[in-house]
Amino acid sequence: MDDMTKMTFEDAMTELETIVRQLEEGKSRLEDSIALYERGVALRKHCETRLREARLRVEKIALGENGQPIGTQPLDGVEES
Repeated sequence: MDDMTKMTFEDAMTELETIVRQLEEGKSRLEDSIALYERGVALRKHCETRLREARLRVEKIALGENGQPIGTQPLDGVEES
């Protein structure tokens, strides 16, 4: 998938784990390994962004007087999926 921005966290992690295994095997040509590494770096950044967005959404949960969640406030610029 070329448009990484549409990837779910789980899909990105699965692809990243696959890349790590391929690199650890050491069977790829040098140029292929470099391309895999670059893709892995981009996937890691994507995962970090998705985790940061999730953390911010959790922090936005509105709590009632009894401490129970009463709803969420969508983070500006972040679509709910």
